[in-house]
Amino acid sequence: MPRLHVVSASTRPTSAGRPLARWVTELAGIHGEFDTTLLDLGEVALPFFDEPEHPSSGRYIHQHTKDWSATINGTDSFVFVMPMYNGGFSAPLKNALDFLHQEWQNKPVGLISYSAGASGGAPAIEMIQPVLRRLGLRPAAKTLSIPGIEEHLGPDHLFRATPALAAEVEAVLDGVAALLAVPQPTAA
Repeated sequence: MPRLHVVSASTRPTSAGRPLARWVTELAGIHGEFDTTLLDLGEVALPFFDEPEHPSSGRYIHQHTKDWSATINGTDSFVFVMPMYNGGFSAPLKNALDFLHQEWQNKPVGLISYSAGASGGAPAIEMIQPVLRRLGLRPAAKTLSIPGIEEHLGPDHLFRATPALAAEVEAVLDGVAALLAVPQPTAA
């Protein structure tokens, strides 16, 4: 069964994205197409990119980079659950992407953004798309932007989903699964 990492892209300890990412992970597990794991960038705790060589060389000297490489190499696809900060995606997510190169190649990725405001973080999705393509990731066509994220959190800090949101997440997961089914050429 293909492996899917749901990546919680905020490192803030009080992030509304963590309950959302946990819920998305649960839905992905029920989806039936994936062996699913939650990957929290706050727990990964990568420093700012500090390797002496370009990531495309694949020659890493720091253990945190070797561990990150093994984690990303060990999965087939992703769903990024990401906040919008000042109209863009988060610096920790950009940094996590920048650490590696070959490990990202040809892997499908679904995008779910959120914000306190009315946009739901849609500008963050727009901004990250060229970065993902440059790294060789394959973004699913269906994305989801969730406005008013705090309105979906209960007093227990659990995500309160609506049936409509569950259907939207299902569509993102379907898009990732469809991309996994499309064979990609390997580099010669």
